[in-house]
Amino acid sequence: MLKGFSRTLLSRTLLSCALAGIMLSSGAALAAAEPGKALAAKIGVPWPAVIAHRGASFNAPEETVPSYTLARELGADYLEMDIQRTKDGVLIALHDDTLERTTNIAEVYPNRVKDPLSSFTLEEIKRLDAGSWFNKAHPDRARASYAGLKILTLDEVIDIAEGGKNKPGLYIETKVPAQFPGIEEDLKKKLEQRSWLSQRPAAGKGHVNVAHTSGRVVLQTFEKTSLELLQKAMPQTPKVLLLWLGDGSIQAASDTTFKESGAKDKASFYATQQVKSKEEFAAWMDWAKAHGAIGTGPASALKNGGDQSYMDLVQPWMNQMAHDRGLIIHPYTVDDAVDFQAISARGVDGFFTNRAAELLKFYGRPSKESIESILKRIGY
Repeated sequence: MLKGFSRTLLSRTLLSCALAGIMLSSGAALAAAEPGKALAAKIGVPWPAVIAHRGASFNAPEETVPSYTLARELGADYLEMDIQRTKDGVLIALHDDTLERTTNIAEVYPNRVKDPLSSFTLEEIKRLDAGSWFNKAHPDRARASYAGLKILTLDEVIDIAEGGKNKPGLYIETKVPAQFPGIEEDLKKKLEQRSWLSQRPAAGKGHVNVAHTSGRVVLQTFEKTSLELLQKAMPQTPKVLLLWLGDGSIQAASDTTFKESGAKDKASFYATQQVKSKEEFAAWMDWAKAHGAIGTGPASALKNGGDQSYMDLVQPWMNQMAHDRGLIIHPYTVDDAVDFQAISARGVDGFFTNRAAELLKFYGRPSKESIESILKRIGY
């Protein structure tokens, strides 16, 4: 009996060791396939991340109350915004550095259509309609309630982030920062004032809880100088260097411009652009890492082209190079399942998207409530 028991015990022990070995090797394989997951966990950034680009901007006017509120209610991890500064020193959320594309400035200030945003006071900016343009541009998604929407201050975006059961983080870009000297310090002061650079309350069970984590704020910029200033101002806050080819960014293999190329559209032109060399790309990765970045935000080429399709800076070797340096990868701006699938397979760690509902669905985290239902519930 004792000898038989010993054999049984030995067999079970060997079997357990074998199973443990299989599990360990599977875990190692998974870790090798998803290096960004471990990096993101260390930083405190959700993986894979759903970054609502200017809010849920496919379904509502970008960087407005319904866009950000819809993104929050859908369950996006981050509300993404572009920060600029008014003439009287107020931080606002707006992408373009002029007001003509997304407001009725031609009607309100016809002599100032081309003037930079920085030449307007907040009171002047708040007179503008920042929603009707969307109804004209996207009649299939138009809503009468979008007419008259206002450009938001950073404070107002933070109010939205804090205002629901879901607690998303803030993903903030310093836009054209050279036009706004000191904006990095201004941003720090505002985030400190609103208690976003320290521990925040946890969300209820089952709700987005990013604001409670160390990755509650991610700072992003295309500009090396601004990254340095952000690192100086907020060394403990995660930062991402956005990537582009040419125009003071990563050097391209060719200096040919779009006009010179003869390409039928910009997406076709961008698709032909290549980085000058692997050494050039590596130099940018090394610089980003040395100056405080925890990740990169690369441009990406989309299967069906379009005005969001750029050069392909998410090639597998590029992603490997970033991960090898401890950098996570959040490409912009991706909206379709075919691109979610293809680019995810190359090893990225989330996406900037205008269609948060679609990305959440792709990641197996679909909203329990429809876009239509949410918009009606929040008053739109």
